[in-house]
Amino acid sequence: MTGIDTLAVLLGQHARRRDEAAAEHRQAAAARESALAQAEQLLTYRREYEARWRAQFAREGAMALVHCYQGFTDRLALAIEQQGRVIEHAAARLAEACATLREAELRCASVQRLIERRVGEARLVADRRDQKQTDEAATRAAWARLSATRPLPLL
Repeated sequence: MTGIDTLAVLLGQHARRRDEAAAEHRQAAAARESALAQAEQLLTYRREYEARWRAQFAREGAMALVHCYQGFTDRLALAIEQQGRVIEHAAARLAEACATLREAELRCASVQRLIERRVGEARLVADRRDQKQTDEAATRAAWARLSATRPLPLL
């Protein structure tokens, strides 16, 4: 196995890790978006609930009804707080996934650049070798022509 082949295998491994990191990033982004959407639904529901009961309390306000309302709004506030923590967790997970993806992409790019450099160096060595062989062949041909046109000296 040549050095380029080894680097190609390494690039394949890093590319798989990068693809896995990209998938994790997409999942984390989707989870964050889902958490944000759920939080928005909870906030919208709370606004609608409060508006509906404000109108009800304007007409009549039995104490038992007020206690039920307050108990439910307290639980709803707790649910909204919990969803805020879910959002924070999802945002932290997304940030970690972004960092992991950037790192994986950087590794892939580094190995790719190294492969390109090694291929370029090998091409340069091959070109120089070909030029040397061409020069040597031309020199031999020139000597052969000179030898054919000159008579051999007598000793």
